[in-house]
Amino acid sequence: MLDAIRWDSDLIHRYDLAGPRYTSYPTAVQFNSQVGTFDLLHALRDSRKASRPLSLYVHVPFCANICYYCACNKVITKDRGRAQPYLQRLEQEIQLVACHLDPNQTVEQLHFGGGTPTFLSHDELRQLMARLRQHFNLLDDDSGDYGIEIDPREADWSTMGLLRELGFNRISIGLQDLDPNVQRAVNRLQSLDETRAVIEAARTLQFRSINIDLIYGLPKQTPEHFARTVDEVINLQPDRLSVFNYAHLPERFLPQRRINSHELPAPADKLEMLHRTIEQLTAAGYRYIGMDHFALPDDELAIAQEESTLQRNFQGYTTHGHCDLIGLGVSAISQIGDLYCQNSSDLNQYQNTLASAQLATSRGLLCNADDRLRREVIQQIICNFSLEFARIEQQFTIDFRGYFAELWPRLVDMADDGLIELDNERLTVLPAGRLLVRSVCMVFDAYLEQQNRQRFSRVI
Repeated sequence: MLDAIRWDSDLIHRYDLAGPRYTSYPTAVQFNSQVGTFDLLHALRDSRKASRPLSLYVHVPFCANICYYCACNKVITKDRGRAQPYLQRLEQEIQLVACHLDPNQTVEQLHFGGGTPTFLSHDELRQLMARLRQHFNLLDDDSGDYGIEIDPREADWSTMGLLRELGFNRISIGLQDLDPNVQRAVNRLQSLDETRAVIEAARTLQFRSINIDLIYGLPKQTPEHFARTVDEVINLQPDRLSVFNYAHLPERFLPQRRINSHELPAPADKLEMLHRTIEQLTAAGYRYIGMDHFALPDDELAIAQEESTLQRNFQGYTTHGHCDLIGLGVSAISQIGDLYCQNSSDLNQYQNTLASAQLATSRGLLCNADDRLRREVIQQIICNFSLEFARIEQQFTIDFRGYFAELWPRLVDMADDGLIELDNERLTVLPAGRLLVRSVCMVFDAYLEQQNRQRFSRVI
């Protein structure tokens, strides 16, 4: 069974390390300033020549209120007028990027993230989507995966109706926790009724998929109260669920300094929250996809995993990994062929660069042969919980055991511990190892030893 998980406290204590989430390999930590606009233009030209389909990510950084746990690139402001100059520059970027692509390259996937995308007014959302349709080949038959992140405090029935009219058919809702004490501790007061209203609107308007985000490890959380949140969420019947481990890194993310670290749950309580959540979701029929993600058996992610076609990129688990991912907006990341590149994370710098008719690429990385090989290995393990050595050998013309001879003893140790099964033909992540799949992937990460592990969250 692909969704089988076995809880093994001993393995979790030994392998619960800090490490990357592998939305890319190499990870964004490896990006450098030697990659710039010239590299992006070359990659766009190659994408055009190959006529590859596209996935667009649009970053809207504005939020009216700050959530203390948040590690996203955002701008906190009550002034809705601040969106207009940003949108002007974003439209410039759309035009500058699109002119290097073929109008026939279809946009299979579109995602608006943030920040809070519905910070924008209805007219601004209409205008932005009109510009995207003007310059990119967006699908009109509702067959694309067009999603948007929703804050239920910033959306009502009219907002949901507008989004459906504009072509969105998937929503992702930040919920985190329903306990008012926890909500006050992280400055995000959001009622169950507000969340339910948005979901009922989405179902009535025939949105195709609903995802809900939860976070465990927030201040004042207890296993008992978090279990109640999970029960309420199960009653809402989302198609997908993301259950994230809160990583308290106040030295990196300033808003987290407002969280009282003494109110954070003990490690044992965090483990209990996750353990109970897995039991509750499994009993309700959800499958564990991997890396904090759960989905109903008829969801596209669950089906793709069964068919070994699931992929992972900067948008998380996806069925559109074959697309070139183009990131638009401040801090947005693109993955085009073997190129990763990221826009400036500073709003003023992003806007000023585009004001001078230049793309805002500030850093990135061009994968070498070793990167491509390890990227595929990590992708197979993290998506399918298995790795066929012959497939890698054929694809990259290597001897697997010989190429990875140095790290083989670590894999043998993991096999002895019951994390994985290992023979001459394949590596299989066992049910007791699936929660720790990041730790298995980390074995193949050539850059990890040079990195400061404090930059990353723990596996669990």
